[in-house]
Amino acid sequence: MTAALAVITTSGLEDGVPRSRGEGTGEVVLERGPGAAYHMFVVMEDLVEKLKLLRYEEEFLRKSNLKAPSRHYFALPTNPGEQFYMFCTLAAWLINKAGRPFEQPQEYDDPNATISNILSELRSFGRTADFPPSKLKSGYGEHVCYVLDCFAEEALKYIGFTWKRPIYPVEELEEESVAEDDAELTLNKVDEEFVEEETDNEENFIDLNVLKAQTYHLDMNETAKQEDILESTTDAAEWSLEVERVLPQLKVTIRTDNKDWRIHVDQMHQHKSGIESALKETKGFLDKLHNEITRTLEKIGSREKYINNQLENLVQEYRAAQAQLSEAKERYQQGNGGVTERTRLLSEVMEELEKVKQEMEEKGSSMTDGAPLVKIKQSLTKLKQETVEMDIRIGIVEHTLLQSKLKEKSNMTRNMHATVIPEPATGFY
Repeated sequence: MTAALAVITTSGLEDGVPRSRGEGTGEVVLERGPGAAYHMFVVMEDLVEKLKLLRYEEEFLRKSNLKAPSRHYFALPTNPGEQFYMFCTLAAWLINKAGRPFEQPQEYDDPNATISNILSELRSFGRTADFPPSKLKSGYGEHVCYVLDCFAEEALKYIGFTWKRPIYPVEELEEESVAEDDAELTLNKVDEEFVEEETDNEENFIDLNVLKAQTYHLDMNETAKQEDILESTTDAAEWSLEVERVLPQLKVTIRTDNKDWRIHVDQMHQHKSGIESALKETKGFLDKLHNEITRTLEKIGSREKYINNQLENLVQEYRAAQAQLSEAKERYQQGNGGVTERTRLLSEVMEELEKVKQEMEEKGSSMTDGAPLVKIKQSLTKLKQETVEMDIRIGIVEHTLLQSKLKEKSNMTRNMHATVIPEPATGFY
């Protein structure tokens, strides 16, 4: 029974997170219990206490200008983006507190790279991280609490923190507390309770102190007569009637007080007997469960051995086929690489061929096309027309110039003849 429970405990709770069959380990363990869903709340509360021991309020929250998280901040989903940023920032601070350099993540960093760095630091501390990294991307959950709790423990180890024995304060007994102590029942308190019952219930009870005093006085009065009294003169019938009359008044009632230690002892005995009776029944069920688990494990082990023996040849064939497949894949990769290189060379040759074809087409089209010749002929015709027009203009200009020269010559001749005076005309005067 103890061995089975030890196997279940060590295999299912290695990192503080209970697991189901085959989760994280190779052993066959029991399914998660009903309280596993609330385990993260316990881890989160422990984490908050460890952070307080590391003075994270003064050294982390105030410097980063962040709000203090609640006791269940990473256990419940509130704002995944904010929780993921808080998780990364707090993990980086704890890693630095544990003595390892770690760069503070920023809001725009790649979350996958940040989570990978955090998990690598966790493994460097010797802690297991047998869960997918996507579990940390949400910023909450049992895996987030587990990672932060591991970093907090490593930080406490690095700073040399040790848990000390608790020092309980010494309680000094005062007079008032002694007077109000209800653990022991005294005669004076009984008398006070009797007096209260007389005032409340209007019932007559005999005060023990008064009865004791009366008895003492009677004894003192009768001691002197003890030598004289040799025989009682009281009637037996009257004595019986007097006893019957006084008997109701002789009843003493004691109120039950929950603070009395005797009641606590009785309750402890009752609980002990109840636990022992329940333990007998529970032990039988646990022994039965242990036997069933042992038989099941033996059956599973025998079935595994049988299957392994039966399928050994098939497993060897499968391994040989896997080896052949790997060789074929390797040859395929090599051939594929050669094909890729030759395809690249072919594409380069095709590009050069296309360029040569384009140049040849351009030259052939330019050689067979008559459009340039037509343009040249049109240009020559236009030049001839312009030459004729220029000749006509030159002729007109020459004619105009000749006319102007002849006119100028005639004017000069006329002027010369006008200035000459004939001689005979002067003789007549």
